[in-house]
Amino acid sequence: MESTRQKKIARLIQKELAEIFRRRTGELAPGKMITVTTVRVSPDISMAKVYLSIFPSTDQEKIIGTVRDNIPTIRYDLGKQVHNQLRIIPELAIFADDSLDYIDNIDKLLNS
Repeated sequence: MESTRQKKIARLIQKELAEIFRRRTGELAPGKMITVTTVRVSPDISMAKVYLSIFPSTDQEKIIGTVRDNIPTIRYDLGKQVHNQLRIIPELAIFADDSLDYIDNIDKLLNS
């Protein structure tokens, strides 16, 4: 169960990462849209699990790999944005959010 503090920090990180990905999408994933769907923060704020949705979902694993390769620069940008609010900038773990694909699959199954 997440505490109120964890939820507030997760929302802050989600908002700032969304802005970072909006600015850097051209170099990370040209022609794609990267959305930060969920952020889960550990109780000690040292780790943040970030779930990304990529549209269109072709080459999703390749793009997630590119984002993972750029975690140090993304974390640095995040630190510049939130250094007044957070004392510790959490380590980022990037995961693919496949809920859109799951919904699309269920929709196809129901229509057939």
